[in-house]
Amino acid sequence: MQLSVIILNYNVRYFLEQCVLSVQKALSTIDGEIIVIDNNSSDDSCAMMKELFPNVKLIENKENLGFPKGNNIGVAQAKGDYICILNPDTVVAEDTFVKILNSKFQIPNSEIGIIGCKLIDGTGKFLPESKRGIPTPWVAFTKIFGLYKISKVFGKYYAQHLTENQSGKVDILVGAFMVMKHELYNEIGGFDENCFMYSDDIDLSYMVLQKGNYNYYFHETTVIHYKGESTIRDEKYMKRFQEAMNFFYTKHFKKSVVFDFFMKIGVFVFSFIKKNQSKEIKRTIDEYIIFSKDSLQLDLNKKETILNDFSEFKNNVNLNTEIIFDTKSFSYKEIIDFMNSNKSKNLTFKNYISNSNYLIGSNNSIDRGEIITLKN
Repeated sequence: MQLSVIILNYNVRYFLEQCVLSVQKALSTIDGEIIVIDNNSSDDSCAMMKELFPNVKLIENKENLGFPKGNNIGVAQAKGDYICILNPDTVVAEDTFVKILNSKFQIPNSEIGIIGCKLIDGTGKFLPESKRGIPTPWVAFTKIFGLYKISKVFGKYYAQHLTENQSGKVDILVGAFMVMKHELYNEIGGFDENCFMYSDDIDLSYMVLQKGNYNYYFHETTVIHYKGESTIRDEKYMKRFQEAMNFFYTKHFKKSVVFDFFMKIGVFVFSFIKKNQSKEIKRTIDEYIIFSKDSLQLDLNKKETILNDFSEFKNNVNLNTEIIFDTKSFSYKEIIDFMNSNKSKNLTFKNYISNSNYLIGSNNSIDRGEIITLKN
């Protein structure tokens, strides 16, 4: 088997459904499998999986075991030569896995470690954490205080030696989407289960580097990562984030007075910024544009314009417009390409999932995402 896609879920039932739908399409020409691990969700994630995806392997944990252990449990049952660690609040394009697996033939040597790709949020905006450098105390400092915006000299945190549309070697890749050889994952021991979450992807990437391999950012396919939905920024989040960063630095770097000083300032400032960013962002919709070849009408109590083709779209920059994609009419690749090309502060995007009759999306990379269930 070529590829095992590992999806760890916790209380994101609707995002999980959309994710699995997209992965199924992306595996249509690949010998692959999907493994969903549920970390004791209190919503109906497991019931949904059993009803809608009975052929997908579902592992039901009896407690929330965290990101590292949950993924390790899934990988232990994987049969693929390659594995993909994938967040449930993502949408992959139909060609994502084909391109990623073929990319290994374009890369100069066999020492490839983890392959990542271009990630965008629910508004089409590029997520800079798609490619990162090792967050040493100084690099973390330049990020926290915004020095990376001033000059590329301070751009190591977001690996600014590469643009978002340029493939190349990077140190750290994000755990929302990671592809690597199953054998390599086992050799480095997988995710370190002593870290509950939040620095696990940094740690895994760093362990790959320590083994003598390198990690690779591959820009030629794009994945949506709604991002805010899978992690609620509350007091528990702040506590676990600080614990995770302390775990990573204690494990890999020597302690010093300067180090501790940078870390205390950094964690405090970062936590303060995240806490303020987490406030809900309200937005008024003036009109809806529905892309559907079946002339889909949703009765959303606002002006609805139905377009059959993307070429018919003319953006009225004076209106706050919500674009709704009928996922039965358009591929996820087409939807992602449209979002990439038409991102604007006046536009937000939702996908219509016809089987379950709901709209899904996110208006910002730090909000919780939005689910609108429709009347049958």
